Order: sequence, then structure tokens, then C-alpha cells
Amino acid sequence: MNKLIIRPAKLPDDFDDLAALCWAYRDLLITRTTHVPDMVERYYSKSDYAMLIADLPRIHERPSGDILVAELEGKIVGCAMYYKHSSGPCEVKRIFVSDAARGHGAGFKLLAEAKKRAALDGHTTMVLDTVHTLVEAIALYQRSGFSPAAPFYDPDPAYIKTLRFYDCPL
Repeated sequence: MNKLIIRPAKLPDDFDDLAALCWAYRDLLITRTTHVPDMVERYYSKSDYAMLIADLPRIHERPSGDILVAELEGKIVGCAMYYKHSSGPCEVKRIFVSDAARGHGAGFKLLAEAKKRAALDGHTTMVLDTVHTLVEAIALYQRSGFSPAAPFYDPDPAYIKTLRFYDCPL
């Protein structure tokens, strides 16, 4: 039986694997937002996304954030990260697992660990946004205690029908 381990990322050692997962997440968004083809480019243009990935260790630094990875058979197969959003609550971002991790509960375990650590860091609410076409992710969020919520930022009106917002008390 394969043992799945959820742990904090060891940076810089895990950075390349983490970056690869983030790029795979962006690729998934491209395939799931064909009805709004400019959305990913607007929020995650290649150059802006490359800069964002390079800045992840700072954005999610302790003590108000963290980067978690899922490891299966010694390979990093998933990630989740959180930080204090400028509007106040803790936001969880880039929850993604590779195909190799599917069926192992990696997404659920990553999100549970992120919630646990965020609560220990003093956060009282966790928020997230997603797109309505990521139905698997939405099911995960709901199983993990998240409920539909009002936007925690001012979304671009062009994408309001595509975006979904959730929150969860910690």
C-alpha cells in the first residue's frame, strides 16, 4: 500500500516540483475555462505567473501562511498553500494534485492540514475562490466544510458568472 505524506514544503529543495504542480494547475484552468478564454491570461499570464511562482515562498511565509505538499512514494504529487489575504481572512490557494495522487485522498488531506495549520496560526476563517467548471474541486471544498460565500475581493464583472467563492470557519 502506498503511503501518502502531507508535510510542509522544504524550500528550496521542493521548489521545482512545486512549480511544476502550479504550472499543471494553470494548464487545467485553461482547459476548464474555454467559455472565457481570456480569463487565465488575464489572471495568470505566463510571465506574471512565472513571477508569482518565484514569489510563492515570500507570499506564503510563516507565520501567517504556509506551503504544503503531498508526497507519494517519495515524489511530490500535490500542493496547497495559504496566506493572510489583504481583505483579512486566510485564503487557501493552488490546491492541486497530479494524476498520480488521484484516489489517495491527497486533496482532502492537503486541505485538512492547511485548515489545521491556519487555525494554529491564529486564523479564524479560510476563504477561497474557484471556477464553476472545477466540479471536483467544488465537491472537495464542500466535503471539507466550505460553504458558498460572498466574494472576499472585487471580482472582474466579466468573470463573475464563472467564479465561485467559499469560506469555512476554522
